[in-house]
Amino acid sequence: MLLGLYVQMQTMWAGVRSRMEDETGAVATEYVVLLVLIALGIIVGAAVLASAINSKFNCASTTITSTATSSSC
Repeated sequence: MLLGLYVQMQTMWAGVRSRMEDETGAVATEYVVLLVLIALGIIVGAAVLASAINSKFNCASTTITSTATSSSC
C-alpha cells in the first residue's frame, strides 16, 4: 500500500517536473511580455503627451480670452 502511494507520488512529481522543464511555449510568452511592455510604454507616452498638449491649449485659450496682455505660458 505504501509502495503504491510512493510510486503514484513519484509519477505525479515526474509529470509536474516535465511540465516545468518544457520550454516550447517560452518564446511566445516572452513575445507577449515584450508586447505588453511596449504597449504600456506607448500608453504612458500618449498620456504624458496629451497632458502637455492640453496644457498648451489651455494656455492659448486663456491668452486669447483674457483682456490682459501680460499672460505668460
